[in-house]
Amino acid sequence: MTSPYETLGVSRDATQKDIQSAYRKLAKKLHPDLNPGDKGAEDRFKAVSAAYALLGDEDKRGKYDRGEIDETGAETPPRHYYRDYAQSGDTGGRYESAHGFSDFAEGDDIFSSFFSRRAGGQQRQRGRDAHFSMEIGFLDAANGTRTQINLPGGGPALDLTIPPGTRDGQTLRLRGKGEAGFNGAPAGDALIDIRVRPHPLFSADGDDVRYEVPISLSEAVLGGKIRVPTIDGAVSVTIPPHSNTGKTLRLKGKGLHKTGGGHGDAYVSLKIVLPQAPDPALSAFIEGWAAGKAEDPRKGMGG
Repeated sequence: MTSPYETLGVSRDATQKDIQSAYRKLAKKLHPDLNPGDKGAEDRFKAVSAAYALLGDEDKRGKYDRGEIDETGAETPPRHYYRDYAQSGDTGGRYESAHGFSDFAEGDDIFSSFFSRRAGGQQRQRGRDAHFSMEIGFLDAANGTRTQINLPGGGPALDLTIPPGTRDGQTLRLRGKGEAGFNGAPAGDALIDIRVRPHPLFSADGDDVRYEVPISLSEAVLGGKIRVPTIDGAVSVTIPPHSNTGKTLRLKGKGLHKTGGGHGDAYVSLKIVLPQAPDPALSAFIEGWAAGKAEDPRKGMGG
């Protein structure tokens, strides 16, 4: 199986910033919206997204590098050796007990359950939690969605509700969907670690959302109303006359859902964009615009 490092095209000693940069570059190139009908690009996008879900999280990356989880994020079976249990000078107490086998592997759920049964014990034991990870889109995390997931190891698909305002790194709990309990005890839970894919336009800043919107030279000089996107649909905003690139407009309540209720805000940064094709009339006006030639926007910067 191809390693997530190979999938993203980075070395094992790459920084987290390098990993994020590689993912963003590939995601923009392979995104299904930009490659409609291209199954190969879609499959590569899924593979790249899965690799970033693992390596983009420093904790998961460390576990993967240490061999504690595999490429899917599932835990790898632990390996136990005699030296893990042997202690210098411990010739009796560690392996012998008035309780038979019950203390052979204290603290290890699997061995404890097994030897309790061998000893005839009837102790009830809750099932262990199962840990998994999945990646979702920025807008699905922001607005909430319902999806189905197939957990490693088979079994039926599980319905998962992504609540509005879900954050990158948040863990969702599916109660009773972990490993089965022993002797009638309840099952453990399934813990789903969420990774939120970066969006080409929007970025989260706490409870707020920030993004850049292009405007024409005419709109910048004269102002006017324009339609701009938000995480839950386009809205109309007013551009003040004489707006420069970098001017930021605040859209109250158009940010992310807050944990305690309400929403953050959206901050729209304006960027002046000239016409793609040269306009002779505009060029002629600028050529004869004496005040414009006298203006020095870099005044005070030195040099």
